[in-house]
Amino acid sequence: MARRYAILDVFTAKGLTGNPLAVVLDSAGLDSAAMLAITKEFNLSETVFVEPPSRPGTSARIRIFTPGRELPFAGHPTVGTAVLLAHERLQGIERETDAMVVLEEQVGVVRCGVTISPERSGRAVFDLPKLPEERPFHGDVGLAASALGLNRGDIGFENHVPCVFDGGGPVFVFLPLAGLDAMRRIRVDKSLWASAFGSAELDLFVYTRDVVTNGHDFHARMFAPNLGIGEDPATGSAAAAFSAVVRRFDRPADGEHKLIIEQGFEMGRPSLIELEIIIEKGKLTGGRIGGEAVIVGRGELYV
Repeated sequence: MARRYAILDVFTAKGLTGNPLAVVLDSAGLDSAAMLAITKEFNLSETVFVEPPSRPGTSARIRIFTPGRELPFAGHPTVGTAVLLAHERLQGIERETDAMVVLEEQVGVVRCGVTISPERSGRAVFDLPKLPEERPFHGDVGLAASALGLNRGDIGFENHVPCVFDGGGPVFVFLPLAGLDAMRRIRVDKSLWASAFGSAELDLFVYTRDVVTNGHDFHARMFAPNLGIGEDPATGSAAAAFSAVVRRFDRPADGEHKLIIEQGFEMGRPSLIELEIIIEKGKLTGGRIGGEAVIVGRGELYV
C-alpha cells in the first residue's frame, strides 16, 4: 500500500534549516521493526508514525523513532507533527488560523497550541509532559573534556557544573562550556563516552551563555551516539529537561521566564527553541516548549 509522508524542518521558519523530521501519516499495519527500518531509510534524527487516537479528545497517537530506538517523547517531533496535523485538518485556509492538536505519546497526552499559515508553515507550543528528575552524575570532568577534544578549563562557567536530568525522553548529561570558542572546537571521541559521562546510554547536551545572536539566552549542541544521532540540530526534549538546569543554577525568581536556545549553528542548520519555565516558591512547577515548523516536502512510501 502507499503510505503518505511529509518532511518538515522544525524550530525554524525557513526550509533547509532547523531540524528535519519525517512524519508517516498512514502507519496502519506497521510493527516496531518496520517503523525502525523506515526510520533508518529516512536517515533523519527522528521519524514519527501517526496512528488513530486510542482515547476520546485526542487527535492522534504517535510513535517516535530515532535510527537507534523508539523514544517515549521528543520535542521537535511533537512540534512538527502538531503543525502538520493542523494543516491536514484545516486545508485551504487563507489566513493564519489557530488550532489545538492533542497527541498521545508514550510519556502521556501532550496538548499543543498551534497557529498555521497558508504557506505550509506554523508554530506550536506544548506544556512539558513531565517535570525533569535529577539523576546523579557518575562521569569524570577531565575525561568529558577529552571525549570532546577539549581542555579541562573549557568545562564550566559561573556556578554551572555537569549534571544529569530525565525530562521524559532521553536522559541527558548537561555539560556547561566556557564559551563559543570551546563549542566550536568540539571533536567527539565515542570510545571515551561511557567513562566520561557515566554511561554509554546517556545523551549529551553542551551549552554556554555565550551566544551567536544578541537576545538569545543559551547556545547549545547535542550528541547522542547511542540513538544513532551523531549530532542533532535542535533538541526539544533536552530543552525541556534544561528547564531544571536553569532553575538549579540560575535560581530565577518566582513567575514565568521565557528563554531562547540557539542550536544547530555549527551544522549549518540554525534552530531556535523557545523555552518557558514557571517557578513557584523557588521550585520548577511547569514549563512550555515552542517553535516554528515548515513543510518542505510530501511523498509516498511503498512498504
